[in-house]
Amino acid sequence: MSTVRTLCGLLALAVASCGCRGGQSHPASEDGAAGRNDSHQRMLDLLDDIKQRVPEENTELGVAHLKEAESEYAALSQNALPQRRLQLMLVTGNHYLRLGRTQEAVSRLTDAYDLLRQSGTAVDPQLREVVLFKLALAHLRSAENENCIRCCNKDSCVFPIQGEGVHENREGSEQAVVYLKQLLDANPDHLPARWLLNVASMTLNQYPDEVPARFVIPPQEFESEEPFPRFYNIAPKLGLDTISLAGGAIVDDFDGDGWLDVVVSTWDPAGQLRYFRNAGDGKFDEQTDEAGLTGIYGGLNMVHADYDNDGDYDILVLRGGWLLSGGPFPNSLLQNDGRGRFRDVTFDVGLGDRHFPTQTAAWADYDNDGDLDLFVGNERARSQLFRQEDGIFTDATQEAGIHNVQIAKGVVWGDYDGDRFPDLYISNMSGSNRLYHNNRDGTFTDVASQLGVTGPRMSFPVWFWDFNNDGALDLFVSSYWMGVQYVAADYLGIRSPAEPLCLYQGDGAGGFRETAAEMNLTRFAQPMGCNFGDLDNDGWLDFYLGTGYTEYEGLMPNLMFHNQEGRRFADVTTAGGFGHLQKGHGVAFADIDHDGDQDVFAEMGGWFPGDAFSNILFENPGFDNHWIEIKLVGRESNACAIGVRIRADIEENGGERSIYRWVNSGGSFGGNPLRQHIGLGDAERISQLEIHWPMTGVTQEFRDVPVDRRVEIVEGADAIRELD
Repeated sequence: MSTVRTLCGLLALAVASCGCRGGQSHPASEDGAAGRNDSHQRMLDLLDDIKQRVPEENTELGVAHLKEAESEYAALSQNALPQRRLQLMLVTGNHYLRLGRTQEAVSRLTDAYDLLRQSGTAVDPQLREVVLFKLALAHLRSAENENCIRCCNKDSCVFPIQGEGVHENREGSEQAVVYLKQLLDANPDHLPARWLLNVASMTLNQYPDEVPARFVIPPQEFESEEPFPRFYNIAPKLGLDTISLAGGAIVDDFDGDGWLDVVVSTWDPAGQLRYFRNAGDGKFDEQTDEAGLTGIYGGLNMVHADYDNDGDYDILVLRGGWLLSGGPFPNSLLQNDGRGRFRDVTFDVGLGDRHFPTQTAAWADYDNDGDLDLFVGNERARSQLFRQEDGIFTDATQEAGIHNVQIAKGVVWGDYDGDRFPDLYISNMSGSNRLYHNNRDGTFTDVASQLGVTGPRMSFPVWFWDFNNDGALDLFVSSYWMGVQYVAADYLGIRSPAEPLCLYQGDGAGGFRETAAEMNLTRFAQPMGCNFGDLDNDGWLDFYLGTGYTEYEGLMPNLMFHNQEGRRFADVTTAGGFGHLQKGHGVAFADIDHDGDQDVFAEMGGWFPGDAFSNILFENPGFDNHWIEIKLVGRESNACAIGVRIRADIEENGGERSIYRWVNSGGSFGGNPLRQHIGLGDAERISQLEIHWPMTGVTQEFRDVPVDRRVEIVEGADAIRELD
């Protein structure tokens, strides 16, 4: 990467990683270790080879480009123009910052600042802004390292920062404030600097009083739209606060003991997948090695299901997302033996023939033959539909009529027209999204334009759900315009070109109506990780967005929206303590402690080594509403019941209403448990519970079902079995 190209990226404050090349990977040959017959060992060898190449070949994680830039800097003559010297100082300082060598970054960028002052007007004003901004960022990251990682507490990095979140080690933020003010004095319209000045001042307990009046963002702009109980991060108490880069998260019962375990990944091709077993006593034990996962590296996202219908949950690890041509890494299908021990069977089952960059996939039985098929959304390569038959996957993309060669960032299945066959939605970055209607003969037709669901054009996470409990699937599609300036503009009421979120309300007959503004979803967001669940057990689905983007300045609150009985959503981010500033990725809603309400787990961390962070678990304080948790077991249908519809009819406050759920793991970036947690409000019983199995078209009915318990329902069974 030339200095000129790097500098242009810095001047634009662009997301360089989106187009960078990472470590190259190639399909395994039949020669040498990669050709071994054992699929698991073959994958371990391939991933280890990628890991070994990371330091020199991976743009984001390696040191090769730093070495190149340092060589150029060392070779500068004494007579080099100040602007040229500044450029190389900036480039090398930025490399140090990305690599987590924060103090070296501060030192090099301080040298650049000193040279800037000596050079006066001889330096391009835009370059001056970048030096000031990057130096402020380096100091702010140093402050985060000292106060939020090494001394993490329940208030750390939770926006607006207050209480124990105020920094004890103040030097980093104090220096950041100095340089941000200088930048804003020269350019008052620099929205990223204005945003970070307010954030840095919060860390010093100087907000809003000591922020210059013309730069302050009023505190009332951050207030929640309704009161909401406070959730606190208890991950450190449970041993779940592992520090990593961006990655996936799944919460489910992988060893069959009834308790929900946690699996997390990191996009770092040298980063270990980690498995935490729920001991049932309020603690988690890391069982990565015992689970057979040692050496399974990387994975920006994961999706799980019982692909082989043997009664346990398997995991698909997705690799290479964002790296485009530099990320043709293999995905991993990890087969569970039922006791939480895994074996990589990717090459055995036909999923390892070709590798493309991806971070999104979804399971469904699209042909209703009783086993799960798989769709993988690739980036700038053809997305793939794999049909499963007897445990072997065959690429059926072409014969199915699916053609998507874009940057697929989210894929989900849902039977939006109620014909019992799941349809497929693809969220694309920088292009029209697609809704492939299932023609029920193995082929699909893109009807997105016809139904008006192609936007946003810059989109990322997506999901099907029924937010208003009318029995029809709705569709949430997020926008993803990268830039903290859009967040600042949103809170300041400044118009920006960024696209809003989209919420398409389904009519159950195959039509949609866009209702985001009507439902009060006007807050600008840049979500990556995401998921939905029922925080207060009222029967209405809420959702959480893990926000951010690759660059360091992308410090913005993750967002929580509370569903107000299907009429609108209220932003409860700050009241509930959900506004973590670090970059949020895989999200899961799950009752981890078996107390009857859903907690929220989020895998945190940025793209570069210096932007790592610890994972979080927000404990639900409880709302005194009733609930039921239902594990469905397919016999003719797929064993984990993906795609099955649940309807619970309840009597509440003198009236009757129905609550609907479809079995899935939630949004496209994070994995909820496949057993469905359903809030029931004040209802003391379920008058009628219906389980509709789309493969057969059969609906099971149960009357007078008790609440506040976990149950299992087997396809075709006459009775409900109570668990634990």
